[in-house]
Amino acid sequence: MNFHVCTLFPEMIKQGCNTSILGRAMEKGLITIGTTDIRDFSTNKHMKVDDYPYGGGAGMVMQAEPVYACVEHVKKQLGGNARVLYMTPQGRTFSQDMAQELAKEENLIFLCGHYEGIDERVLEEVVTDYVSIGDYVLTGGELPAMVMIDAIARLVPDVLHNDVSADIETFYDNLLEYPQYSRPAVWHDKEVPAVLLSGHHKNIEAWRYEQSLERTKRWRPDLYEKHMEAHPPVIKKKRKKKKNNSENK
Repeated sequence: MNFHVCTLFPEMIKQGCNTSILGRAMEKGLITIGTTDIRDFSTNKHMKVDDYPYGGGAGMVMQAEPVYACVEHVKKQLGGNARVLYMTPQGRTFSQDMAQELAKEENLIFLCGHYEGIDERVLEEVVTDYVSIGDYVLTGGELPAMVMIDAIARLVPDVLHNDVSADIETFYDNLLEYPQYSRPAVWHDKEVPAVLLSGHHKNIEAWRYEQSLERTKRWRPDLYEKHMEAHPPVIKKKRKKKKNNSENK
């Protein structure tokens, strides 16, 4: 899978994505993470890509032409059409479901704005998805892009060492992850739950599910409701007791 970031700060992306799981995935050729500096497409001798906003106001706005030229250049590099994701708090909120949706794509282009944003005209022409990572404002789109790349890349086959890791982590099936423990079995007088030491896999799975339910209900009731809607509890009907022969006489 190919990720490409159009940004004013390519080093920020490179430094943030070249280590840990993403770095190993790139070394194995499972993903690529490329960057293109929007300034390279400036038509100004000082390499400026921003100007004052029409109508007045604080800050500067990134100009349309350098952004357009940069995105079109990257599209040609990738050999065809690609979804162009613009990082903005006005967009659709990023979620695990969206990560799974985007993980099916071959190429993704992330467009990172800065200053007071990007000229609306070029956004209308090149952007396919407006995406937010939360209801707050950041200096630029680089951090949201890295967050999304990390979440999406984990879902690419063979990126994670454990094949089932992506299926049991937080937000799978709208549940938060169950508590995790490691050695030693007793730490600061706190013991690991006995069921995890039992070796009884069925009981362990049941305990973990109950813990996920409890955590989700407590901390994310919105997700708990979604999970329960998809998995309504099975109500077992009580069997009527048969009367014995003596009662029938």
